[in-house]
Amino acid sequence: MKLYNSLSPLMTIATGGKMLNFGYWDDSVKTPLDAQRLLCTIVGEMAELESARCVIDIGSGLGAPAAYWISRFNLLQIACVNINFLQLKDSKGISASLVNSTSNALPFATGCVDRVVALESAQHFRPLQRFVQESARVLEEDGLLVMAVPVLKPSSKRKKLLLQQQFLSLGILAVTWSSEHYTSEYIQSLIKGAGLSIESLRYVGPWVYEPLADYYVANRTELKPKILEAYPAYLEKVLFRSILKMKQLSEKGLIEYVLIKARKSGE
Repeated sequence: MKLYNSLSPLMTIATGGKMLNFGYWDDSVKTPLDAQRLLCTIVGEMAELESARCVIDIGSGLGAPAAYWISRFNLLQIACVNINFLQLKDSKGISASLVNSTSNALPFATGCVDRVVALESAQHFRPLQRFVQESARVLEEDGLLVMAVPVLKPSSKRKKLLLQQQFLSLGILAVTWSSEHYTSEYIQSLIKGAGLSIESLRYVGPWVYEPLADYYVANRTELKPKILEAYPAYLEKVLFRSILKMKQLSEKGLIEYVLIKARKSGE
């Protein structure tokens, strides 16, 4: 939480908005905020939010995705769940319930919601298994769990490497990419183990990491002075090196970004 409270303004400075995700960059995208909104749209459509009754947004950040979904899908009820109280305070003003809670002990009754969404947040949950089990518990029959998650995805030649070796291959990103470094295969196994059926699985890393890095490189001259108003020069250099490393690892197939849709079937 301290790390996010210190560094999340980097994202808002660079994008001009309050969303804290990498975004999805297709040919229609011109700015980081466009990409972030597009990712929110894709996740919202995957979660079938247009027909949702009650939604829980786990790891809700500054509340911007929830506000966007409310406006786009005319949501009736959404709860923003965040362990970070300061981020929840910054979320005030949106038409959502704000719940200060860990992802591993959701303060909701069994079977009371029809959607659980984790937009670029589940990579921080530990133990992830407990979050998936809690999601399965609070979902009603036919409810959906949708996750957008940065993951490790070793190439076929590296599948037998130990997770520690995979972690070391990240270089500087092992330090600056603040997550638990889960693999897609591990996440899928937890979802299936909780009794949920995976309906959709999309790897979208090439539309996330590489164009994001290209944008920063192309606009660094403009973005750097804005960042230096709030942060020391060395931190911007670390950010720049991390972004270049992120692109390199994406091109090598060592990191990916997965969109997962899973449904709770009846007993």
